[in-house]
Amino acid sequence: MPSDSNKFDYITHYKTDSEEFDYFEERVEPAKHEERRVHEIILSQIPKNSDLFLDVGCGSGWLAKSLIPKGKKVISLDVSKTNPTLVHKTLKSEKHFPLVADSFKLPFRNGSFECVVASEVIEHTIDPADFISELFRVVADNGRLIISTPYKEKLRYHLCVHCNKKTPENAHLHSFDEDKLSNLYKNSDLKNFKPIIFGNKALIFLRTHILLKYLPTSLWLAVDWLANQIYKKPLHIVCVYYKSS
Repeated sequence: MPSDSNKFDYITHYKTDSEEFDYFEERVEPAKHEERRVHEIILSQIPKNSDLFLDVGCGSGWLAKSLIPKGKKVISLDVSKTNPTLVHKTLKSEKHFPLVADSFKLPFRNGSFECVVASEVIEHTIDPADFISELFRVVADNGRLIISTPYKEKLRYHLCVHCNKKTPENAHLHSFDEDKLSNLYKNSDLKNFKPIIFGNKALIFLRTHILLKYLPTSLWLAVDWLANQIYKKPLHIVCVYYKSS
């Protein structure tokens, strides 16, 4: 726990968060379409020969639900027991392992996983560089760390009625672009960094998901890329940190 009482007590916060909010609630459009596309991009970057995955901040367990039917093993990790427990109840498999742990102090040896995924987590962390460093530590040689987060998000704040202090909306503490994300980790074991930027704001505002949701990922990405050439307002970024051998 942080020794300074003024520091953000993220452990208590996200334990309470998982108890108060339903991560398994069905999303409504167009948010459902956006979330689906983020998941598709992440899955497209997962190496096909990887067998063991760590899902950091597992939420509803979408990664386990996507990969376990393909014979993969997934550890669903969260700082609170609520979400991993619920994922385990809805996904009965000997290849699924729920785990309660702090992502800044992972209980694994160096190089334990061929692929680590943290989707929509880094924007909530108190120290993004330490977060990346700890996750990359447990990535095996030639493995990958895959991160997703809002792209160039304009952080909004509300005045808390309890403490009378500015409180970030959705507990988002940081906003990222490809440069900020690439500069978070510069150690010699980083082989490559690849950003994928997508999710045009105009397409979402115009509710084009009514038609575009039927397109396969590759065609949807082409339409999205064209829209961003006309109106450059992407909303999401998925980045891949490749580990050297």
